[in-house]
Amino acid sequence: MMGHRQVEQAALFYEFSLERHIPADHWLRSIDRFVDLEQIRPDLAPFYSSIGRPSIDPELIIRMLLIGYCFGIRSERRLCDEVHLNLAYGWFCRLGLDGAVPDHSTFSKNRHGRFRQSDLFRRVFESVLRRCIEERLVGGEGFAVDASLIKADANRQKGIEGDKGLPPEAAGRAIDEYLAVLDDAAFGAATEVTPKFVSPSDPAARWTGAHGGQAFFAYSTNYLIDIENAIIVDVEATTAIRQAEVLAAKRMIERSLKRFDLYPSRLLGDSGYGSAEMLAWLHRAARYRLRQVGAHRRDLLARRLRL
Repeated sequence: MMGHRQVEQAALFYEFSLERHIPADHWLRSIDRFVDLEQIRPDLAPFYSSIGRPSIDPELIIRMLLIGYCFGIRSERRLCDEVHLNLAYGWFCRLGLDGAVPDHSTFSKNRHGRFRQSDLFRRVFESVLRRCIEERLVGGEGFAVDASLIKADANRQKGIEGDKGLPPEAAGRAIDEYLAVLDDAAFGAATEVTPKFVSPSDPAARWTGAHGGQAFFAYSTNYLIDIENAIIVDVEATTAIRQAEVLAAKRMIERSLKRFDLYPSRLLGDSGYGSAEMLAWLHRAARYRLRQVGAHRRDLLARRLRL
């Protein structure tokens, strides 16, 4: 006999454990074990006023951004909706069942403001890398370097000829950032060649046809990767041109040596990184590294570097 749907009176009280509801093998549980954001508040303290209304918790913003990066949620509006609706996302963000999700505008204000001024994203990145080093996931013997093109949010149909330059009335945050990096060897000073087209909405982006199809405006994201477990050791954004990518490789190697005492005996890269100037720089850097270490480690390091 077919049963009937029973409509029960709603209970006055419910007992619900968000902790028990999230599966033990959920991806976010694995990520949460290694996310240590305790240092965020001390790092950001100088960038907040001592008076006024309390701000949105910066740790909440970072946790939400991690969800967006890990699950491919590019829209900040959609990210706020997903955190509001998805119980696992709310658990990861420490919101519980009734925690308030911040407005999407909070992300852009913080990212272009105090997060950038304090270099917070690099601090978070390096805290994760430090944990990987402590867990011996980073070998430090061999690194690989390469760059990926990231398409800029700039309409290729609205580009203006590079020889004409930007119109006098051009203004905005993107224009200010472009002018600020004109003398940076990773951006404006990477080459003396005038680009074929310039985007008035994002002039720091480079016109490129590197993919072989239609040209577009883009940036380069450069990665330095430890080859033992494919751990990203450093990252640097540049304009999409080979000279800037080679410079980024140097900066990343120098930074990994300075901050984590990592210097590889082998560096893997395509032919673009094999210029005589780059090889000479690597040789000088290795000799400098030898002078920095103690005598008891010098012979071992020299054998590794074959110097």
